[in-house]
Amino acid sequence: MSLWKIAWRSIQQRGLASALTALSMALGVLLVVAVLSIHGVVSQSFRNNSSLGYNLIVGAKGGKLQLTLNTVYYLSQPVENIPYEYYLEFTGGDERKHALEHSIRARVHDAGWESIEALSLLGADGLAGIGGLLASESLRVSDANALDLERSGKFGMYSALAIPLCLGDYFGQFRVVGTTPDLFNKLTFGPYDDKTYEFSQGRNFEEWNDEHGYFEAVVGATVAREMNVTIGQGISPAHGDPEGEGHANQFTVVGILKPTGTPNDRAVFINMEGFYLMEDHAKPLPKDEEEEQPASGFGGIAGGFVKPAETHDHDHAPDNAPSEPLPVEQREVTAILLRTVNPMIAVGLPTTINEGPVAQCVLPIREITNLFSFIVAPIQAALLGITALVCFVSGISILVSIYNSMSDRKHEIAVMRALGASRGTVMAVILFESILLSVGGGMIGWIGAHLLMALPVVSDAVEQRTGVPIGFTSFAPPIENLELFGLGPIIGSVPPEMLLIPALLLLAISVGFLPAMSAYRTDVAKSLGS
Repeated sequence: MSLWKIAWRSIQQRGLASALTALSMALGVLLVVAVLSIHGVVSQSFRNNSSLGYNLIVGAKGGKLQLTLNTVYYLSQPVENIPYEYYLEFTGGDERKHALEHSIRARVHDAGWESIEALSLLGADGLAGIGGLLASESLRVSDANALDLERSGKFGMYSALAIPLCLGDYFGQFRVVGTTPDLFNKLTFGPYDDKTYEFSQGRNFEEWNDEHGYFEAVVGATVAREMNVTIGQGISPAHGDPEGEGHANQFTVVGILKPTGTPNDRAVFINMEGFYLMEDHAKPLPKDEEEEQPASGFGGIAGGFVKPAETHDHDHAPDNAPSEPLPVEQREVTAILLRTVNPMIAVGLPTTINEGPVAQCVLPIREITNLFSFIVAPIQAALLGITALVCFVSGISILVSIYNSMSDRKHEIAVMRALGASRGTVMAVILFESILLSVGGGMIGWIGAHLLMALPVVSDAVEQRTGVPIGFTSFAPPIENLELFGLGPIIGSVPPEMLLIPALLLLAISVGFLPAMSAYRTDVAKSLGS
């Protein structure tokens, strides 16, 4: 009979005690594998979301990590806002000129020119009229130069794509993001920036259309599922807090995103022009600009002055949609998603922006990496240490179980010795018994952990929230902070779960050594006599 079979028979003789001992080891290993797997899912999710088609974030001065969490993951709260005109510094000349033409300064300038020109031409004295016209022309040129409409943005030549974000509202527990259609039309995502946004239903929102005006929205897959949102439904964002008062304006849902595994699954995206027109979203104007507005002859809409446009078909425009957006002076943005024309520019541009008084520029990948290295990884290491301690305690229970049985097994050991078994053979049987209990319990725990991950209720929930699919064959990736224990160069690309096998063997030999030595020292004559 082999020594392994003898050890197994010995375990069977103490069935209940052995089963409980193996179960404690199984629970310990299950916890270890669960922690490793959770770490793998979290790290994979961070890696997937660390590259979302842009390499810089520009926002108000404050905490860099807070700006990153708020902008990338829609966590935390906005630091502050930056002027809309600062966002225009990252755009080309045409876009900047178009936006500034809708500014109050431009309208006041045009209205003032029309008034002066009319008065000059209608003057009783022809010479005085000509003189007034020349003087007003000089004034017009001077004002136009002050508006500086013709130049491109200061950072426009460095920007391949600049997308503004306006945050502050909620739809249920989910964040509402005011932005432009470019977020889904031009932005990519995924670890290699090779995926484009697709819609499971509907389409992207438009800046303006005759059916909904400025009030269109797109919802993420998670929002649509948990809030039962359908195409054509009207939603009213709550101001400033999930429990805050809902805005009177309703946005019509025109699109539902396919699941992406990014934080965008858990957000609602509305047309930025409609965002500005909601109550309390317009920036208050300085008193001097408020005094200039009545002189220009414009009426107020949503706290801003809007001149009715002649280019839209008002017969089909919705009642809550003004014909022109809010002026530039009353706009602010929370953050700017910036993709530079060259990755090397992303190294020096943040320094230039940070030296200015208006905004700060952060590299989201760096902040996410720091977050993972200094916050997530230590927590994971602490949990791993606790679960390893559970396994150690389970190993101690194996020692206690075998050692306490030695007094009842002295006669059995003496018989083995009398039949020709050496001290080393007896000692090996006890060590094999410890190994069977430790490794066997560990295998049960490993299988249990992976069966748990394979359950649809678990795997589906994890994939929906992180975008990382898991199943029975999912292994945790190598953990870099095992270098703390001097094992970094050793494990290479081997999943850390595989390290459980030698670890359990070492634990089994360690805890089985004391009872094995007790068996080794058993007095044969005394034990047979008793």
